[in-house]
Amino acid sequence: MKVFYLFLIILIITACKTERLKPPIDYSFKDENIPIQESWNSRVIFSDSGKIKAILNAGHIQVFPQRNETLLDDGLKVDFFDMNEVKTTTLTSKRGRVDDLTSDLYAIDSVVVFSDSVTIFTELIKWKNDERKIVSDKFVTILSPTEKIQGYGFESDQSLKNYVIFNITYVTRRDTAQ
Repeated sequence: MKVFYLFLIILIITACKTERLKPPIDYSFKDENIPIQESWNSRVIFSDSGKIKAILNAGHIQVFPQRNETLLDDGLKVDFFDMNEVKTTTLTSKRGRVDDLTSDLYAIDSVVVFSDSVTIFTELIKWKNDERKIVSDKFVTILSPTEKIQGYGFESDQSLKNYVIFNITYVTRRDTAQ
């Protein structure tokens, strides 16, 4: 029995004197993959000189200042307003991204842009903040009261009054009686 106690004491003493091991550090973690700010079911109002320019609604917003971008998902809706604060256009998509350096908005996946007379369908649209223009190099479908136009490459003012399709693939007249 004395041998057992002696062995136990030696084991305890040697265990206490052993150097502690430091756990390994994982240096592969990058903090740029974590947003510094998040919000859910948010509404952001953009104004200039006290006048509303746009209202953005998003289900989830994540801000990444290290990457100079803000990610928008879980549904995106932007209402654009003219100089008289009258709503001219609405843009919807499943998700989006804002370039924080230029304030350009990229609407991605199931994009629909509509005004009172024109509707545009595509998969990706860029809203250029400095020019107040909507552009895309993807396939677009434009429906107006009188025609349906499809093609690749698109540019318009944000009110959809003056638009151009660069590579038209299909045009047809629409029945205005519908």
